[in-house]
Amino acid sequence: MTQSILLIDDSKLALRMVRRVVEAGLPGWNIIEASSGEEALDVAARENIDAATIDFNMRGMDGLETAERLRAIRPAAKLALVTANVQDAIRKRADDLGISFIAKPVTDAAASQFLLALR
Repeated sequence: MTQSILLIDDSKLALRMVRRVVEAGLPGWNIIEASSGEEALDVAARENIDAATIDFNMRGMDGLETAERLRAIRPAAKLALVTANVQDAIRKRADDLGISFIAKPVTDAAASQFLLALR
């Protein structure tokens, strides 16, 4: 069974960057994209999602709220907050939710730990 990862970001450029890292690190995985938290929740309700990368600063719902709601729909999915907002309070909230934290810009080295945990 093919595993799926949901990439959530309202920036097309950021989505392309994360997609490139995921394609290289998780060959054969189904990659699904969403441009908002609301769209991501709709996708997760229809699709089996094994993992997700989530931008923090998005229109509408922020990444941590999106992560909390995704966790309710897909409790086993591994989640990572991918953000340029590196404030300690946001890192702590992500940690409290059991969500990995990846700082933008996403580099191969920064994403490798998250991708390794998915293998």
